[in-house]
Amino acid sequence: MISVTSDQLSTWLAMFFWPLARILAWLSIDPMLGNRSAPVSVRVALGVALTLAIAPVLPEMPKVPIVSGEGLLLLGQQIVIGMSLGFALRLVFAAIEFSGQFMGLQMGLSFATLFDPVNGAQTPVLAQFMVLLTILILFASNGHHLVIAAVADSFRHAPISAEPMSSRGLYSILHWSASMFSVGLQIALPVTAAVLASNLAIGMMSRAAPQLNIFAVGFPLTLGAGFFVLYMAIGYFPALIERVWGEALAAMAAASRGFVP
Repeated sequence: MISVTSDQLSTWLAMFFWPLARILAWLSIDPMLGNRSAPVSVRVALGVALTLAIAPVLPEMPKVPIVSGEGLLLLGQQIVIGMSLGFALRLVFAAIEFSGQFMGLQMGLSFATLFDPVNGAQTPVLAQFMVLLTILILFASNGHHLVIAAVADSFRHAPISAEPMSSRGLYSILHWSASMFSVGLQIALPVTAAVLASNLAIGMMSRAAPQLNIFAVGFPLTLGAGFFVLYMAIGYFPALIERVWGEALAAMAAASRGFVP
């Protein structure tokens, strides 16, 4: 007869519980694999599957009872680390969405909105197009595999430990997030320049021919110029996304190392 002691049961449970807490916290923020359009049961099942694959190769878990004050502190640490990893990835999509909103505002498409499953809110149609294009590019270039590998590496950079964690990981994420808004402006810059040039041309036309109906001519010209430049610049978009995604993965690794005291 096989007998299992309470200490053995607690050890086996801790072997999967602490990694599961970090992975589920990451999936709650991750905009790709933890997309809000996916049912919660699917995301939880994905977290359990990843935990079962990662847990056997992890170092020995700390001897901390799960139902205790120290266990609650350790659970909070894993949640903070996991959410920080997901937040680094969400910043990339925030920059992409910001570029789409800025381009749509300049082109006059800010009134056209669709439901965004990534953020669970109404967003301009051009921002939705940029976000979906980014997701397709990342899946085509195995970006999701790199994210899973980065999450697995986080257990090596920031092992599960009962020691208090450092706040340097959060500061590194915040410091890196400042560069994401400049990336969004860089993406929107070609379309913004084209729309500005078309507005200048419309202004000179209105001065030369005051009887010209600006609203009938200006909107189609601005919209056409914006879409033409966007079509010409979209070929350079995959290389930019791969570079920014690599920076996000590097930020995840730096944050994981920063949590170690």
